[in-house]
Amino acid sequence: MSGLRVKDLSAWYGRAQILFQVDVDVSNSEVVVLLGRNGAGKTTTLKALMNMVPRVSGVREFEGQALTDLKPSRIARMGLGYVPEERRIFKQLTVMENLYVGQQARREGAPYWTVDRLFEIFPNLGRMRNRLGGLMSGGEQQMLSLARTLMGNPRLVLLDEPSEGLAPVIVQQMAAALKAMKGEGLAILLSEQNLSFAQAVADRAYVIEKGHLRFQGSFDSLMADTNVRATYLSV
Repeated sequence: MSGLRVKDLSAWYGRAQILFQVDVDVSNSEVVVLLGRNGAGKTTTLKALMNMVPRVSGVREFEGQALTDLKPSRIARMGLGYVPEERRIFKQLTVMENLYVGQQARREGAPYWTVDRLFEIFPNLGRMRNRLGGLMSGGEQQMLSLARTLMGNPRLVLLDEPSEGLAPVIVQQMAAALKAMKGEGLAILLSEQNLSFAQAVADRAYVIEKGHLRFQGSFDSLMADTNVRATYLSV
């Protein structure tokens, strides 16, 4: 199977087990969302895929290659991009400088991103090419973090809470950007709490609660399952 395959993923921080045998699959050109409340294990799932959690077990394969014991930098060079919730842009660098920091060579079988193409998807960034990252709003920094990751020409992007704390107009722009990215053939696995945002962009959904997988299926199936939404997603 091409894309991402995760089977029986468990993860620990010290003695505390956070994930319990979680299964996730993402195929090429597909948008899949991990849904759940705060503390459900969504961020830990993404970090475990990048080997950024101290102890992890289970099968993790990307494009048929095992990710076990690989450093995060090596995983990124394989074409698996990661956009953390914290954004982590270089605040003392301009938009253009941040983008070129993330640049990698063209990758066979992956969308090819140029600065001009990214500015079509993120027009806000195109209007502030020389602005320092530290002088940008939270939403603009989120867009820059995602655009910088795309400069690495990944096959699949792990995107952590892209709508968190953003103004509604920026959330709409982010949803449009994700749809454009999918249209270019990029696969996306995102963690999210905003159900309406997830519904706008995702093909399939996984619901996670206290580290356990509680639902997997199409988004239509999730929206039709009032019990799952009431039990695991309502505030």
